Amino acid sequence: MTLTQLSYIVAVDRYRHFATAAEKSYVTQPTLSMQIHKLEDELGITIFDRSKSPVVPTEIGEKIVAEAQIILKQAKHIEDLASLSDEKLRGTFRIGIIPTIAPYLLPLFLRNFKERYPDVRLVFEEVVTEELLDLLDDDYLDIGIIATPVERGNIFEEDLYYEPFIGYISETHPLAEKETLTVDDLDVTNLWLLNEGHCFRDQTVKLCKKFRKNKLEDPDIEFESGNLETLKQLVEQNFGMTLLPYLAKNQINEQCAKAHIRYFEEPVPQRKVRMIYGREYLKQNIIQAFKKEILEAIPPELKQKEDGVLVE
Repeated sequence: MTLTQLSYIVAVDRYRHFATAAEKSYVTQPTLSMQIHKLEDELGITIFDRSKSPVVPTEIGEKIVAEAQIILKQAKHIEDLASLSDEKLRGTFRIGIIPTIAPYLLPLFLRNFKERYPDVRLVFEEVVTEELLDLLDDDYLDIGIIATPVERGNIFEEDLYYEPFIGYISETHPLAEKETLTVDDLDVTNLWLLNEGHCFRDQTVKLCKKFRKNKLEDPDIEFESGNLETLKQLVEQNFGMTLLPYLAKNQINEQCAKAHIRYFEEPVPQRKVRMIYGREYLKQNIIQAFKKEILEAIPPELKQKEDGVLVE
């Protein structure tokens, strides 16, 4: 048996679908299926029940997958320890990042990182926070970038920056006449929100509840999206308002920014973006290089906590 075969069965167990597991493993489905069949033939057992959809491991298959996860984790440790002895950063670095950070942060530093560290292979997974934490627990990811605190004892956190919320308001909205916003202007029943599972949605709702305690009933939401860009387009078509993270303004042209963006007066609502990881003593060289590139790329105003409302 090989580590590659073990990684394939772990991938199938994670995604419960051979095609998806192959895609995430960067191989064709026939290649992945053939290698799993070879492993099953060598062991004389069936690891997955292919008659069910989604595919599930057999009883003995569950035990094999659990052992494979342990073996792969230890193999990663060996690779990481070897990389620490090399002055030149190298190896695969897997990053989980939530969707309300990824499109706005990555363009700021990714090119510089790759130019400085060409031997580091970056693999990104854009997932919501809970899924990201599970992947980190499984040791599938090396780090995560999130915007909420973590209450798991095996997770280590390092703060990156504080990011204010900004209003994005249609030209026909009553608040469009205001030059700046206050938190008292926010009404959760009058905001476009992301789907359930996005921490940015939860933070928006918490912010509204915090300052409108008489409006704790379930909001009457007519439309929800899994993508902030969709909500932006609704606003630009003169429908309602939404909140955006500060870095999103870098991707809004000057004309739209002037028409739709409204900044908050003090106390400014903001979120804390942090980097999290589970293996404290491993890959620290890449982790710190990654953090350094982020901190060098973000606007100076995000590097220090301003007086405001931290929404967790």
